[in-house]
Amino acid sequence: METILFLIVISVGYLGLFRWAFRSLPQERWQFIASVPVAMLEDGVWKGLNLTYYGFFSALAYTIAAAMFLLLASSLDVHPIGLFLFVLLLLALCIPASKIVACIVEKKRHTLTVGGASFVGILFAPWILWGMNETGVLWLSSPVIPLLCATAIAYAFGEGTGRLACISFGCCYGKSLEESDDFVRKLFSRFNFVFSGKTKKIAYASNMDGKPVVPVQAITAVLYVMTAIVCTMLFLYGFFRTSLVVTIAVTQFWRFFSETLRADYRGEGKVSAYQKMALVSTFYVGALAFFLPEQHQLVDLTKGLHRIWGAETLLFLQLIFAATFFYTGRSTVTGSAVKFYVETSRI
Repeated sequence: METILFLIVISVGYLGLFRWAFRSLPQERWQFIASVPVAMLEDGVWKGLNLTYYGFFSALAYTIAAAMFLLLASSLDVHPIGLFLFVLLLLALCIPASKIVACIVEKKRHTLTVGGASFVGILFAPWILWGMNETGVLWLSSPVIPLLCATAIAYAFGEGTGRLACISFGCCYGKSLEESDDFVRKLFSRFNFVFSGKTKKIAYASNMDGKPVVPVQAITAVLYVMTAIVCTMLFLYGFFRTSLVVTIAVTQFWRFFSETLRADYRGEGKVSAYQKMALVSTFYVGALAFFLPEQHQLVDLTKGLHRIWGAETLLFLQLIFAATFFYTGRSTVTGSAVKFYVETSRI
């Protein structure tokens, strides 16, 4: 009963969040949170550093992913300090990889890619877990499959949430319905995105602002979070191997297929580098799930919930949010001019 109630609460929370986000975030006003003056341009006018909702939702996604991993792994009675170290090591790989992989594939220095970051994370997470497990670093002691499963579920929650950042910034956008075939046009005739604002990527990269487009980001968000919720239930009932395979298979096969619905630049070739990464990730994790031993592991959700509300865990999650917002929230592809003046009528 506790497990079902927990999953219902998560489902209702995401339903409310998505309902608001899909209606609001394509609008122009939901791109920037604030502009911070950093240098004087002329008398009374400052050059501004734009802080974005892309950064806010990206930070929220990383924080939710970390929280879900810590909750699920703590329900296995794994020591929290070892889990903190694992999360930090994985973020230290994935966050820079989001820029490095985009630079290699798309040849753009000021672009981030979730696909590249997730590929690096999927590639290295099993070996980080195995190394920490074998050496007993900071009391991390648990079979790799359950912890890898918790990591995969956390990733699905994180990327599902992170797609809200893409909607806000207007990136990772779908094809125009005008240029789509009849089936796609009819399918999304009532549910589509229309982005507004010349500073959104869909406007300056493809001149598609104001046009109905396939809501790829929304589909991805819903599919990933639904998959994560179902696989969380499998995890909590002890079906670790099944949960791991289903999570990775659904997310990575959708990543491969969803690119056929996208209009943004994804690198050269009919099959993009990101699509190849998705396929490699699927078979890589499938092979690990087949060969790695799985031991019976008791799952105690109450213990996980108790630990997630500990002061040290909440502080750790706040630090993750602040650090990732600082990294992803400062816009380098938009600028602003800020002018300050006195309201003389109020003196």
